Amino acid sequence: MSDVQTAPETVGETTAKPAPAELSRQEPAAIARAETAGETPSVAESSAPAANTAAAPETAVVPEKVEHGIGVLLVNLGTPDAPDAAAVRRYLKQFLTDPRVIEKRGLFWKLILNGVILPIRSRRKARDYKRIWNNDKNESPFKTITRSQAEKLAGILEPLGKHVIVDWAMRYANPSIASRLEALIARGCDRILVMPLYPQYAAATTATVADEVFRYLMELRRQPALRILPPYYDDPYYIEVLASSLKAELKALPFKPDVILLSYHGMPKDCVLKGDPYETQCVRTTELLRAQLGLDEAKLMMTFQSRFGRARWLEPYTIKTVKALAKKGVKNLVVLTPGFSADCIETLEEIAIENAHVFKRYGGENFTAIPCLNDSEAGMLMIWQLAMRELKGWV
Repeated sequence: MSDVQTAPETVGETTAKPAPAELSRQEPAAIARAETAGETPSVAESSAPAANTAAAPETAVVPEKVEHGIGVLLVNLGTPDAPDAAAVRRYLKQFLTDPRVIEKRGLFWKLILNGVILPIRSRRKARDYKRIWNNDKNESPFKTITRSQAEKLAGILEPLGKHVIVDWAMRYANPSIASRLEALIARGCDRILVMPLYPQYAAATTATVADEVFRYLMELRRQPALRILPPYYDDPYYIEVLASSLKAELKALPFKPDVILLSYHGMPKDCVLKGDPYETQCVRTTELLRAQLGLDEAKLMMTFQSRFGRARWLEPYTIKTVKALAKKGVKNLVVLTPGFSADCIETLEEIAIENAHVFKRYGGENFTAIPCLNDSEAGMLMIWQLAMRELKGWV
């Protein structure tokens, strides 16, 4: 999700899936049998890109063209190209000038953006990015994980045929949606499934991905057929995977949490009043997780993080709740971020570092930020199921 605004369905005709902990380790080719037997395939452990992964933007080799290809494009929000003020400023400017993100964009806003927000916030956020940067690959973990998700999904889908091609893009910064759509079409894809990896719908996330896709298609004389993944906030397998993964993480902790926080990215309250379903969908995800885990509102709380500006945002705020719990005597706290599909600055820095510091400063002792599903086996099987559901009739 962004560091400014929010992130960010029901499965039909599916059979019951085993919990992630019960899944056996198989080769990705098991998908061929799984499609006929109603089983769930396992995820390949190899980090090598599958043959049906579209070439990365920097790759010089021209990939093989296919006939009547089917493209699958995973999309996440975005990240700067470098952990320095200049790169962060470029990223934030692209993000904060999107009318889906900032709806009131008058002259006063432009003066504040260019005169105050970009100069100051870019330097501060650059320092935050340096704390979590993947120095081995010289990129943010968000980009590393999203690339891996695409490569692993390509491996799972490979038995369907080389005409199914998986790629990934970022809504802001690189690789751009337009560049990856162009690459898929150049490979021969005349059908494309776009998968915005936001469980809960928001105009500032899912809708702006669709805007960018449509903006590119408007320039084409020959357009591919298009499908866009709907929000999956109440998908049974999404809930099951979140619950099972949380249980596994809790078992590995040296302490038992007094409270578990579900922290979603925030959103201005005004957006909800205008009809955005984001808050309602976050509430539904929380209700389903409580039921799955057998916890009440006191043990599994819902909060919203990443507030920006002076407007009223969705409450309760995560950092204020963390402080209040610590002052009230809560010693052991766990935070889960179910609205994020991959760990990013909001989870790795804001939650795991900033909120942990606040909790311990005001009397807390043990704090753990549970990793996102990322490219884990459970997370990838969830993405696989969502993809197969949306590809019905094409494969």
